[in-house]
Amino acid sequence: VELEAFVHGALCVAYSGQCLTSESLGGRSANRGQCAQACRLPYELLCDGELRDFGDQKYLLSPQDLAAFALTPQLIEAGVRCFKIEGRLKTPEYVANITRHYREAINSAVAGHPVQFTRRQIQQMEQSFSRGFSPGWLQGCDHKMLVPATSSAKRGVFLGRIEAVQFDRVTVQLEYTVQAGDGVVFEGDRANDDEQGGRVFQVFQGRTATSEAIDSGAVDLTFDRSNINLSRLYVGQQVWKTDDPRLTQQLRRTYETADPQRRVPLMLTVHAEPGRPLLVEGIAKNGCVCRVESEQSLEAAQKHPITVDVLREQLARLGGTAFELLDLTATIVGTPMVPLSVLGNVRKRMVEQLDRSLPMPEVMLCRDNALVRLRQQLPNREAQTATPLLTVLCRTLDQVRACVELKVDRLIADFQDIREYRDAVEIARGSDHTMLLATPRIQKPDEMGLFRAMLKHQPDGVLVRNLSGLAFFRDQGIPVVGDYSLNVTNELTASFLMEQKLQWLTPSYDLNRDQLMELVQSVPPQWLEVVVHQHMPMFHMEHCVFCAMLSPGTNKTNCGRPCDVHQVELRDRTGVDHPLVADVGCRNTLFNAVAQSSAEAVADLLALGVRRFRIELLRDDADQIRKLHSLYAQLLSGDVSGESVWRTLNAMNRVGVTRGTLESRRNPLAIL
Repeated sequence: VELEAFVHGALCVAYSGQCLTSESLGGRSANRGQCAQACRLPYELLCDGELRDFGDQKYLLSPQDLAAFALTPQLIEAGVRCFKIEGRLKTPEYVANITRHYREAINSAVAGHPVQFTRRQIQQMEQSFSRGFSPGWLQGCDHKMLVPATSSAKRGVFLGRIEAVQFDRVTVQLEYTVQAGDGVVFEGDRANDDEQGGRVFQVFQGRTATSEAIDSGAVDLTFDRSNINLSRLYVGQQVWKTDDPRLTQQLRRTYETADPQRRVPLMLTVHAEPGRPLLVEGIAKNGCVCRVESEQSLEAAQKHPITVDVLREQLARLGGTAFELLDLTATIVGTPMVPLSVLGNVRKRMVEQLDRSLPMPEVMLCRDNALVRLRQQLPNREAQTATPLLTVLCRTLDQVRACVELKVDRLIADFQDIREYRDAVEIARGSDHTMLLATPRIQKPDEMGLFRAMLKHQPDGVLVRNLSGLAFFRDQGIPVVGDYSLNVTNELTASFLMEQKLQWLTPSYDLNRDQLMELVQSVPPQWLEVVVHQHMPMFHMEHCVFCAMLSPGTNKTNCGRPCDVHQVELRDRTGVDHPLVADVGCRNTLFNAVAQSSAEAVADLLALGVRRFRIELLRDDADQIRKLHSLYAQLLSGDVSGESVWRTLNAMNRVGVTRGTLESRRNPLAIL
């Protein structure tokens, strides 16, 4: 299997396929292409209930852009065969700029040369789009480097700092070129709409205005007064060049010209002889071949017989085609005459033949009605008469103890410190409760020890959140249940995972209400456990905010583990404080502060045969757990309605509850 690596562009702070923020807050699935970029917004950090002041560090979840050009040789040596460049919502000029530089890097690496870009080349890449460049995780984990947190927008290239602001002019000490017409921005607080920017009207060196690009020294810049509020600018402020019209035009010419930028080398063999047609045979480097004869036989020349130079000149006129003449050999017998019109006709037909002989890409076609046939293989639905069961997922030992007192049907332990799993299993066993242990959502090759540690505690089953965990515990003979992170959104995925010996599975949180009901109607209902109350896990990320903001360290080897001693929330622009939790692998999850309740959907789910339901706790105390369990237990037994439970929950919580992804009306923006 060929390996592809992402090497350049905007980084998602969350793991691919594990971001539920846009879905939770706005009904737009980031995992299916509709990211609303909540990671680029400003957040404040509360540590143990107190608001921390980090100065201009407000964008706590916004990574710098990935730029791995310098690592090209190492990536190729590691076995990478395809480089992926992110181009979502980018311009054609960006594509032309970045691909050109990576082509140069690949060519250098393949030739055995080091990849050494000049400062100018790097600045050109930054100019097209940049939030600041970093190697991401490719050189190891450095949380402070990945997320400096000072900005989340495109800034381009650092131009310099303000030395003076006088009347209608701004004096800047240059670090990069500037010219009239360039776009610039003055570093400010975007969160408070305090960022100034616009196009440079004139550039002055001393008292003289210049139209040339200036790259050093101090210059005076003037702007349209309607664009810049000079009173907000100050000495020492950073200035960034956000747009370079001349670079844009230069890049545009590389793809708007009629001639392809890369052509296929072509070798031709020509035979010219009076009394016979002109014969041209060719073979291109990509394997295309041609054989063309003139429509009439050649005549002997009276004055100007054909020469090799004329043949080469005329047959090399391949502008606008995918080919270029690399070599031509000719056999000329006697003194044949070849009119230029004949050569033009032969050249045209030669190119047509070459185009027709281009190798066709391999196309894989599904059989007609393939999906229909696959769906026909699914087992039939059967009526369910069993009593509904309610599982509670606990995140602390105190929550486990509270649930044991309530005689909960089934328990799941999902702890940051998996050493406490032993106590959780003992508590459950001592009260004759079934206890499942939850795996982390992400499992790396060097973390299999976590699975072996969980196995030692001899749980009644395991809630698996990745395919690695599924295979490991299944092969050990432990009952396995699939969680939402396996992303089951349709009946075919559900069927595949059930074939891997799952006991049952949890539908993806990416489903809205209509989509969930469609899934339930498409599979045997005994396959499913539906989560009816949870704080949506919005961001699940390798980036550790605890380390980046509350520690002098750079990663888990030197951070001092502030996550063990501090309780943290991130406050969004609306003033809502979202809990931040670290797992055993130091990965962070930002949970929605507002719990999502599906109480109003329970009656429909019961009618469709679903008998397994789940509540997921977060920071709930014993009293809150008792109320939650009582409400949902009564709902499942039919003693209260979903609407009544919803109203009660909404009144119980300071921030209320939300229907979230399970709003009854289908979101018109959702991808079906």
